[in-house]
Amino acid sequence: MRSCVNTKKLPSRITVEGLDRAPHRAFLRALGLRDEDLGKPFVGVASTDGRVTPCNALLGEFAREAVAAVRDAGGVAFDFASISVADSMSMNHGGMRYSLVSREIIADGVEAVVRGHAYDALVGFAGCDKTLPGMMMAMVRLNVPSVFVYGGAALPGRWRGRDVTVLDTYEAVGAVLAGEMKEAELAELERACLPTLGSCPGQFTANTMAMVGETLGLALPGTATLPAVAPERKALARAAGAAAMRILERGGPLPRELVTRKSLENACAAVAATGGSTNAGLHIPAIAHEAGIRFALEDFARVAKRTPLIADLKPGGRFLAKDLHAAGGVYAVLKALLERGALHGECLTLNGEKLETALARHDGADGEVVRREPIMKTGGLVVLKGNLAPEGALIKVAGLKGLAFEGRARVFDSEEACTDVVKRRAYKAGEVLVIRYEGPKGGPGMREMLGVTALIYGQGMGEKVALLTDGRFSGATRGMMVGYVSPEAAAGGAIALVKNGDRIRIDAGRGRLELLVGAAELKRRKARPPKRTLGGVLEKYAALVGSAHLGAVTRPPA
Repeated sequence: MRSCVNTKKLPSRITVEGLDRAPHRAFLRALGLRDEDLGKPFVGVASTDGRVTPCNALLGEFAREAVAAVRDAGGVAFDFASISVADSMSMNHGGMRYSLVSREIIADGVEAVVRGHAYDALVGFAGCDKTLPGMMMAMVRLNVPSVFVYGGAALPGRWRGRDVTVLDTYEAVGAVLAGEMKEAELAELERACLPTLGSCPGQFTANTMAMVGETLGLALPGTATLPAVAPERKALARAAGAAAMRILERGGPLPRELVTRKSLENACAAVAATGGSTNAGLHIPAIAHEAGIRFALEDFARVAKRTPLIADLKPGGRFLAKDLHAAGGVYAVLKALLERGALHGECLTLNGEKLETALARHDGADGEVVRREPIMKTGGLVVLKGNLAPEGALIKVAGLKGLAFEGRARVFDSEEACTDVVKRRAYKAGEVLVIRYEGPKGGPGMREMLGVTALIYGQGMGEKVALLTDGRFSGATRGMMVGYVSPEAAAGGAIALVKNGDRIRIDAGRGRLELLVGAAELKRRKARPPKRTLGGVLEKYAALVGSAHLGAVTRPPA
């Protein structure tokens, strides 16, 4: 098929036109390009494909479908892979320091290939927690015709008559340590909880960010909630390749036309309405940053406060991504929000039409997965502020029985130190476990704490104690868990001054986080940061990374 794209002004022409480009053309011919191909648009097809995690293992297969669709639409596709660091395998040890760092590496790497090879458009596939925002950040930074595709969630397993996910296994470890489950039962659950390839199937970080991508308009409608192993996935991948060529022909909409302050607010509303991952409070500001928009944790808080929780999704609720897909997917949530006046309908979709126009063709709340009456009047995520977090901290309130907690601090300067105490059950109800020096700069890398939070929850202590950290959480974390405390300890935040026995008050209803120690006493105290030996990429990251409340990004604003 011949493309209708006018190639004269495309970036790729710099690599193929002119006498001095004979060597470039020779390299392209070695890849199999013919004379007629050299006059076609060049489209990069990036993926985080790899066999290091089930989340990304299907992406190469999907990317090849997009390559074929680009070819059929009259373009030439060049597929390449980026890295991925699986939270699953790096959890609860030093490897987790590389997880958030990988988001920046992905964004930088995709930028380098697309700019270095002068591609005209981009199709990007991603499948796990940091690969999704990393790929979207690259698209917004590059601002070439782009289509984002999520690889999809795994199906749940069945164990003893109920659906189970890997979160059940994390929490079951705590139950075994508490003597409430036998190791043989844990072994059964371990073998049953993840029966297919794909990302974790609850409204954890991957599915939350897939919803963000669809809401922002970077992805085609209906792609966020379809399971990874659904037969329709290949057709969706082909549709993405064809869509990239259409956008190239039309000249838009480009990523920075889609990612606006209003569409970012829509993304925050979608997260709050579904009780999504607290990590969205980190990734949405980072995506905004690439568009040159200052969007901070307080902006997220403002939207979450006015948005009702309407989707009954795990970990705070009952249903999984596959159930939301059956109930109408992301657009069912967005239509319900639009009907409540909680969405900006004038924002653009990837097809170039207004969101409210696209939603008019879709059904809204089904009454069960997406409720007609709110589960909570405000969203499932709350930003806390106070003398302990003047720039903000995050707590997921979806599923909590109570919104307030006050207790005495038990302070740890690393995740490992706290985990050791929790494993031995050497803590008690009423304590606030404080894990500090685990922020973006202090960790470095802002480790995810699902290992320790799941142990606490599995031991039946999820709301009998609180956990407070300048690190971050998994989207699967639940309980009285406060993370993303900013400023972090390593940047001089008040969390560095907390002592054992200090009283801390958490009030999610009022959005407050207070260290009940006088200002004069805090002024007298001195922080004693732990000494950590750094090298390689962590040293570079620690030198560049900014505050979590602005997305923990490593480059100046766009």
